[in-house]
Amino acid sequence: MTNSFVRDHIEVFEMTQALRTQMMDILTDADLAFTPGGSNVSLGALCREMGEIEYTYIQSFRTFKHDWSYRNPEPGLDTSVEKLKTWFKALDEEIVNTIKGLSEEDLKKPIDRGGFKPTAGVQGHIYREAMLIFCGRASVYLKALGKTLPEQWRTWIG
Repeated sequence: MTNSFVRDHIEVFEMTQALRTQMMDILTDADLAFTPGGSNVSLGALCREMGEIEYTYIQSFRTFKHDWSYRNPEPGLDTSVEKLKTWFKALDEEIVNTIKGLSEEDLKKPIDRGGFKPTAGVQGHIYREAMLIFCGRASVYLKALGKTLPEQWRTWIG
């Protein structure tokens, strides 16, 4: 049986995930080295960070505790579009399958984020907001690189 988050929100959740896929489709390995300056990380490092964040959300739906400490040790991940695409595809499938596997009772359980304890259902929305924040940050890089943004980016992110 489908839980209420899947029934009511999974379509827009997956559409939000698609933004990152669309971004990866217009990038080159050279683009991943770009930084807009100052203390900003490279675009590749920003992408790695978002993947690490997604991984921590996946684990939070399994353990009902959010541990932010995960770091992907794979060498060259932030310099290879293909490696990032492969990783993101696996993460996206895993987060959707994990959410689909939650029961209605699981959606009501709190996830301990270190003092803040939203329900698992709310945690799904918070993750989606994290993805939108990432897209907002990444759009600065994409515009500075002169990339033509896909239609969904132009209408959802600006």
